[in-house]
Amino acid sequence: MTTTTLAVLVPLLPFLGALAGLLLGRTAPGFVRPLAVLPTLASLALAATVAWRQGGGQAVDAATELTPTGSVPVELALYVDGFAALTAVLVTVVAACVQIYSTGYLRDDPRYPSYAALVSLFTSAMLLVVYSGDLMVLLVGWEVMGICSYFLVGHYWETPEARAASLKAFLVTKLGDVPFLIGLFALATDAGSFRVTRILGTVADGGIEHPTLICLLLLAGVAGKSAQFPLHTWLPDAMAGPTPVSALIHAATMVAAGVYFVARLLPLFEASQAAMTVLAVMAAVTMTGSALAALAQDDIKRVLAYSTIGQLGYMTGALAVADRGAAVFHLLSHGAFKGLLFLAAGVIIHAAGTNSLAAMSRMGHLRDRVPDAYWTMTVALLALAAIPPFSGFFSKEAVLGVAEHVVTGHTEHAPVAAGWIVLLAGLVTALLTAAYATRLWLLAFRGEGPEAPDHGRQPLTMTAVLWVLAVPSLALGGFAFRVLPDWFDGHDLTPTLTTSVLGTGVALVGGIVTYATWRHTTAHAARVPLGAVAAHPEGDAGLVEAEAIASHAPAYGDIAYAPDPSDPGRLLLGPLHRPAAAGFHLDAVYTALFVRPVRAGASLVRFLDREVVETYVRGAGALPRRLGAAVRRAQTGNVQTYVSALLAGTVVLAVAAVLVATGA
Repeated sequence: MTTTTLAVLVPLLPFLGALAGLLLGRTAPGFVRPLAVLPTLASLALAATVAWRQGGGQAVDAATELTPTGSVPVELALYVDGFAALTAVLVTVVAACVQIYSTGYLRDDPRYPSYAALVSLFTSAMLLVVYSGDLMVLLVGWEVMGICSYFLVGHYWETPEARAASLKAFLVTKLGDVPFLIGLFALATDAGSFRVTRILGTVADGGIEHPTLICLLLLAGVAGKSAQFPLHTWLPDAMAGPTPVSALIHAATMVAAGVYFVARLLPLFEASQAAMTVLAVMAAVTMTGSALAALAQDDIKRVLAYSTIGQLGYMTGALAVADRGAAVFHLLSHGAFKGLLFLAAGVIIHAAGTNSLAAMSRMGHLRDRVPDAYWTMTVALLALAAIPPFSGFFSKEAVLGVAEHVVTGHTEHAPVAAGWIVLLAGLVTALLTAAYATRLWLLAFRGEGPEAPDHGRQPLTMTAVLWVLAVPSLALGGFAFRVLPDWFDGHDLTPTLTTSVLGTGVALVGGIVTYATWRHTTAHAARVPLGAVAAHPEGDAGLVEAEAIASHAPAYGDIAYAPDPSDPGRLLLGPLHRPAAAGFHLDAVYTALFVRPVRAGASLVRFLDREVVETYVRGAGALPRRLGAAVRRAQTGNVQTYVSALLAGTVVLAVAAVLVATGA
């Protein structure tokens, strides 16, 4: 088969698997797991074949017009270059691992058939985004991912947290999608086409009249989909869904869609210096703010969620300094080790038998109980902290190295200000990332929390997947920076000496300081009676935070274990700990600025509708009704009355006629 045919089959197979899974989920439940796993594995094999054939050479470009539109045509187009080929391999690898993992993680879940079908549909939609050469077709996959995310995050719809999280994820991303759609239409109007190749050709010819406005509109959708400031607040709450969903949707694929979109249209953004500066500021605020928030979280999945936001900030930072090679390199590396981190966290939660033990401060004695999760998560955390020779070191240093090139004037594709912003924010984030990665490892595996009941050995389908993802987390970076330039426009990805020394140095400082702080706090750790927590709702250096933790803290017997005593995050952050734990209260700000005014406006509209509009409607109906009642009373059925009224009327008319004639 031709490469084009294979590329068409890559998103098509998971889609067909999703349809078959939905149709046979109840009538033939024995086919559900094979229909979830096999099409995704086949799609992985085909995606790898497409990548092998493409080989970083000439892009596969094919299109056929869907339907005449009368103006800007919409085409079913494929555009598979080196970026698309490797990104598709990442998506299918993570999706296959998640499907296999889920067969064990959700083996007793009655809604597994619909879950598996939605994961397959989501995978198909993301692959459509990756391979699509037409922006309107890309938008279809973009929106299908949002719908699947809504249902998957709300999988445990019985809980109010899952319902609220799914709705929040849907609404916040849609808030960005509205200007995104307007930007797509404006871009297609200037270019005369939705085809990516024609748009880039128009950009090269200077045919885009308002690049800054279009780019800013598009960035709104990117911020929503890729959880960048200020539309990032939905991602931590989305951890209410099953852990495999977090690994697939909110670590490796959906949140990377915005980054991939900007990478594909990067020449358009380079045409606007203002847009590149805005992108740099957005990346800097996102990566530093999320790293601070991650250092204050107690729930292991929320730590990883904020970590995802920060690592996506590195990717957008690379794009802000006009290097999509570094951005997609970090996207590939991050997809492997962050997917591994979420799935390893799922093993920990599964071993405890409850999501409540996702609180790291109440974990204990886990190193020997979940050795697979312990060793693989250690590898993934070292990659996250960018410690050489793990993959995260090479991809993160590629981002910092490109920023350094902009600062030193070795490239003119991005503003120097953007280079400084990304470089400084990247180094600060490297320090904080190593700190919260070390904190997570210490609290999860070296903590002295209560020993929860042992729920037995984890299924092989769960633990085997961890080792599969550990391989690229460990070895991807070592050869990728030598091979990937051939796939990524020839841009050099070799780590530079200056940023390598600085980045690794600050990472080691962050890790060592966190470890020393943990040793200090562990020496003073103490158990706090449950009554004491309730009696001191504001908490102090030994009590649970009232807003973020106490209401969700599980109790074992009559003891509640506060996170503070052995948690180095409180001491490291100091007065920033409380606002960082609450996400710097952005949700409260948005509630005050947007939610309450909208609700007040809705209440006003309801009042006007009920008290004003309905009053007029009722009055308009009452007048004819009363006139009808009056006329009905006149209809007595007595002929003499009718004749008398006729004569009286005749007399009145005659008199009136005489008076008129006399007056004349």
